[in-house]
Amino acid sequence: MHTLGINAAFHDPAACLVSDGRVVAAAEEERFTHIKHGKRPVPFSTWELPFHAIDFCLRQAGLTIKDIHHVAYSFDPYLLLPKEYSESVPLSLKVGPQPPPPGFNSVWEPLFLASILHAPGHLCDGWPHHLQARLRGVCTDKQPFRWHWVPHHLAHAASAFHVSPFPRAAVMTLDGRGEKATTGYAVGDGNQLRWLGQVEMPHSLGILYESVTGYLGFLHSCDEYKVMALASYGQPKYLRDFREIVQLGENGQYTIGELKLEERFGPPRLRGADIEQKHYDIAASLQVVLEETVLELARWLHEETKEPDLCLAGGVALNCVMNARLRDDGPFHRLWVQPAAGDAGTALGAALWVDTQERGAQERSCTMNHAYLGPAFNDMEIEAFLSWTKVPFRQLKNVAEETADLLVQNKIIGWFQGRMEFGPRALGARSILASPIHPNMQARLNEIKDREDFRPVAPVVLEEEAGKWFVGADRSPFMLFVHQVQPDKAERIPAVRHVDGTARIQTINHQQCPRLYDLLKAFQARTGVPVLVNTSFNTRGEPIVCTPRDAVECFWTSPLDALVIGSYLLEKPSA
Repeated sequence: MHTLGINAAFHDPAACLVSDGRVVAAAEEERFTHIKHGKRPVPFSTWELPFHAIDFCLRQAGLTIKDIHHVAYSFDPYLLLPKEYSESVPLSLKVGPQPPPPGFNSVWEPLFLASILHAPGHLCDGWPHHLQARLRGVCTDKQPFRWHWVPHHLAHAASAFHVSPFPRAAVMTLDGRGEKATTGYAVGDGNQLRWLGQVEMPHSLGILYESVTGYLGFLHSCDEYKVMALASYGQPKYLRDFREIVQLGENGQYTIGELKLEERFGPPRLRGADIEQKHYDIAASLQVVLEETVLELARWLHEETKEPDLCLAGGVALNCVMNARLRDDGPFHRLWVQPAAGDAGTALGAALWVDTQERGAQERSCTMNHAYLGPAFNDMEIEAFLSWTKVPFRQLKNVAEETADLLVQNKIIGWFQGRMEFGPRALGARSILASPIHPNMQARLNEIKDREDFRPVAPVVLEEEAGKWFVGADRSPFMLFVHQVQPDKAERIPAVRHVDGTARIQTINHQQCPRLYDLLKAFQARTGVPVLVNTSFNTRGEPIVCTPRDAVECFWTSPLDALVIGSYLLEKPSA
């Protein structure tokens, strides 16, 4: 049975293919279109289907749309209908084909949610038949697949639990917004999710963080990770303000009061203006209150479920500092965070949810041990492209050893290997790699990528060596938690040590990514350091590279020293 999952609701449109419980492929649309987060300067175009990502998923499995049995869309517009209609779709999270509501011609019209969001309770005629036209257009016979609306936070929850290593677990979703929910609670058992409750709009930790991100002069819904980095440079001097804004209630509820950011903190920072100490302190205060609030929500959920383990998803779960606080101070024994925790991951969650419901499977079919679910290019394809470009290149006899020699020379390497990562983190398939030994490497990388000076770069470390270099580290393959750098190692890897002494680590073993593992071993043999800087292979304004063409263009339009692409090396001539 083949299930195609789609996210195309707010941002980060993506597609995922699940076949009989196994995740075959997943990718974000931005990697193909070069439009970051899928956001176009056109009203409502973020609801555009991820055509390129769907095409990739189908090609990866050798399928066409006629072979698909179910399409799972990670948004349920029925939940936004006026009360007299929405009551027919209870919050039991039932999904599946449903008849059109009164006044509508088709249930294939998710774009109508845009108008509902802007004019609640108002129904109009003549909604565009967007999905129907795009997906039915490839079929000449009867519609081959069934359509399923999957509530947004249920899709987040399924993306976290159904591929986690836990047979049972509590589940918490933390997002900006869904149809109505902003935070959700569930308990997973086997292949079932039992919904416990939710917090609804306008009360949203994600929207609070977005609002402060905008106030601090960054792009909301895009740059929240910058505010997290900014917080490390500040002192939480405005805790009283944010504690007034966020009020905890009972049973996992909270409210967000009036922000009044300008009244509280003065005029907002203009984009590109200097960052003042006040801005650092606002970011630090926001981060502390976010952590405090999520800790209390987790304590309620733990008491409610009695489960020892917790799964997390939703865009807020990409806050690795918060995750580390929850790991260290929270009530749960173990945490697992979906690496594509943002909205792109709901394509995966929707597909997994529908797959398990339709197959009636009782046992888990897969665990997400890695995130390499995107396109790959073999050496024959890479060599053919490089030859066509007429750029000078050569084939490496030993990729790991020869690349390690370049890194020891303090060269910065574009690294393009195997299947592309799913999710926002570069995890060694589409990465920029460098030595962590030189203190100026962070500044060099930020200059190459045209990033703010305060932005840290992250390390990748051999899994078996992680605990020796980072406090309490064991297995952490997705860069979703921070750890303190071991005091006796701090001077040896200064480039990856943030101002607060932490690092957002990725661990790697040979099974996950053999060529990157071998490179780390080769670098360790030369330097005694089993760590490399690993940052995403892109420059400002561009998503992570996807194809050999993307990699070569990024290499020649940036100050990178070399590109290792498959088994081939491109170097720039010395000055």
